[in-house]
Amino acid sequence: MHALSQAFSSIFDPTILFMVFCGVSGGMAVGAIPGLTATMAVAVMTSFTFHMEPLQAIMILLGVYFGGIYGGSIASILLHIPGTPSAVMTARDGYPMSQRGEGGKAIGIATWSSFAGGQVGMILLILGAPIIAGWALRFSAPEYFALAVFGLSIVSSISDTSLSKSLIAALLGILICMVGTDPVTGMPRFTFGVSDLYSGFQFIPVMIGLFGLSEIFKQLASRQHTFVPQKLTNIIPGRSLIRQLWGTIIRSSLIGVGIGALPGTGGAIASFVAYNSARNNSTTPEAFGTGKPEGIAASEAANNASCSGALMPMLTLGVPGDAITAILIGAFILHNMQPGPMLFTSQPEVIYSIYIGGIVANCVMLAVGFLAAGLFARLISFPFSLLLPVILLLCIVGAFSVGNNDFDIKVMLAFGLIGYLLLELGVPLTPLVLGVVLGPIVEENLRTTILMSQGEWSFFFTRPIAMFFFALTVFSLCFQQLRQRRRKRV
Repeated sequence: MHALSQAFSSIFDPTILFMVFCGVSGGMAVGAIPGLTATMAVAVMTSFTFHMEPLQAIMILLGVYFGGIYGGSIASILLHIPGTPSAVMTARDGYPMSQRGEGGKAIGIATWSSFAGGQVGMILLILGAPIIAGWALRFSAPEYFALAVFGLSIVSSISDTSLSKSLIAALLGILICMVGTDPVTGMPRFTFGVSDLYSGFQFIPVMIGLFGLSEIFKQLASRQHTFVPQKLTNIIPGRSLIRQLWGTIIRSSLIGVGIGALPGTGGAIASFVAYNSARNNSTTPEAFGTGKPEGIAASEAANNASCSGALMPMLTLGVPGDAITAILIGAFILHNMQPGPMLFTSQPEVIYSIYIGGIVANCVMLAVGFLAAGLFARLISFPFSLLLPVILLLCIVGAFSVGNNDFDIKVMLAFGLIGYLLLELGVPLTPLVLGVVLGPIVEENLRTTILMSQGEWSFFFTRPIAMFFFALTVFSLCFQQLRQRRRKRV
């Protein structure tokens, strides 16, 4: 009880609250700029915390973490440029709402869902950290391979086009992520002697090109510019809308925490799986992708809940759940704190402070998100002739900022053209991004599994968790086929 009361008094100190506010606000601003990810923001901010008190440092970094993940939804909704990988699915329904003049409403849904998902995640972190982290410890290469295959099976339901076109897009995404150095042998492949390709295509320039630049090409080609002024309404969701979304938010939050607790997964996979679950449970699945509020709620609740999930293995086992928690481990060690089981016994006040601080950070994110929504949504009220150069400049700056070289700008331009051509051919882009995200996980873990089993494919049958995900994959594919047949009959 002494440690708990000490944590309460520490967190509600004005200096700590100010640190949380600065962290959340700064994280939101960085996340909203395409190319500037929450991972980069936390990494840069860590260097500035060296002379801070340990609790001040941890709280401002948590604020940047939570705010940065949420901030990615802003550019996704307003500009169709996902600020973070996990915001790809948010753009799928958020951008159509923005085009209909409901940008404020879409941002409000994203803000509320991010808050609710984050709070559900914190509650589960408090109640079940040791349980879920212990379950995640059972995962090795076969389980991660099966999980990634299950993620790829989602292509059958996240696109309104034919399954063949979705599969082509997903396979193209997997092919793209194979460019670079072989993860097992260390040999370069598909690089054609270009040294800049040894590290492969960076995700951010590819994503900006596919979603941002292709949209610019599309607008210029159609000459029907949809960036029109709009009056902001319904920024704060009403009670009826919250009740409508509540089931989706809870389900997606649980998915986000569960997947986030698996080291190496993160919010991107969580948002894909949660979006697919929301669509499967909807009575109007065909409306997803056209501006469905449940699509935004599922994606945002899942990727923000995954933050708490990623904290579970970090705090209880000392194992990072994603790239950001890997940086946080370094920040903990920098301030003489070692994440792991001993932290619960040696410094319980730190654990309690993280619990309380996380809840406070989500509340700050909700308040700042609603208050700043009007400022964000005014971006699309500019004339198209002024907005287009700004979007193009953001694309260029975002792509260049990844590696500070002009090669990433060339990559963005190339994938912008590819994205435009695919859209013209009716090939969806979301399955392609899914292939890019999950492709490395599939390949690396499959090859590691083959090495572990010495080439025996029956090895998978000895792994119950892997077989569980394979069964889910088969069920997902069969369910989608049956639903499509039933829809055709009707």
